[in-house]
Amino acid sequence: MSRSLLLAIDVGNTNIVFALCEGDKAIAQWRTSTDTRRTADEYAVWLTQLMGLRGLQHTDVGAAIVASVVPNANFEIWTLCERYFRATPMAIGDDGIELGLKINLDRPRDVGADRLVNAVAAHARYPGWLIVIDFGTATTFDVLSAAGDYEGGVIAPGIHLSLEALEKGAARLPRIAVERPARIVGKSTVPAMQSGIFWGYVGLIEGLVARIKSETGQPMTTIATGGLAPLFVDATAAIDRVDADLTLFGLCKVYDLNLGQTR
Repeated sequence: MSRSLLLAIDVGNTNIVFALCEGDKAIAQWRTSTDTRRTADEYAVWLTQLMGLRGLQHTDVGAAIVASVVPNANFEIWTLCERYFRATPMAIGDDGIELGLKINLDRPRDVGADRLVNAVAAHARYPGWLIVIDFGTATTFDVLSAAGDYEGGVIAPGIHLSLEALEKGAARLPRIAVERPARIVGKSTVPAMQSGIFWGYVGLIEGLVARIKSETGQPMTTIATGGLAPLFVDATAAIDRVDADLTLFGLCKVYDLNLGQTR
C-alpha cells in the first residue's frame, strides 16, 4: 500500500532541497545545486533513484509544496511534481495561501518565500520575540513578534559571496575554505583571510543582533539555520539555537494549515 507523503521543495539560489515529509517531520531529504538549465526529466531520474535507495517510490507521494526564490527554475520544478508525482504543488506566495501570520511591511510580497516559511516554523517551535538568521546565499536576519507576526529584517551578503568578491577583487589572494582559524591575527595570507571572513562574520552577527534587540526593545531568542549555522554557534553567544530543518518544518506547517486534511 502506498504512503501519502508530502514532497517539500526548497528552491534556493545556490541549492535545491527535496524532502519527503510524514506529518511535520522530514523522513528523507536530498540536496542538489541550483541549475536553471536542468529539466524535469533530469530531476526525476536523480530524485527517484535516491528515493529507491531509501525504499521509497514515486507513488508514495500524495502532495507537494514549493518555496522558491528562483523564478527561472519554477517551470521545471512544477513539471516534475505534476508529471512524475501527479501532484500540483502548493506554492508559497501564491494568492490564497495562508501562512497564519501578519506581514507588517510596506510591500509584503517582496519577502522571500524561504524567509516566510522560516518565520512560520520558528513561531511554531519557539516562544516570544525571535530573530531568525539564515546562512544562505545571502545571510538574512528576520524579526518575529511574540504573536508570530513578521516585522521585517536585514539582508547581508552571504559568506560565500563575500569570499568570491575577495578572490575576484584581489588578484593575489587565493581561494580558501570557510573555517574557524586557530588565531585572530594570521601569520600568513590564508589564515589572515580565514580570520577576516570568519571573525568578520561573527562581528556582523553580534553587531546586528545587538542592534535589532536594542531597536525592538524586547527580550529575544536568536535561531540560526542554513548550512553554515553550526560553524558559528560555538563562536558567539548571540546565537541561542541552531535549527537545521527549520525551512522544511515550515513547509510542512504551511501545507497542513491550508490543505493538510487531504493528505
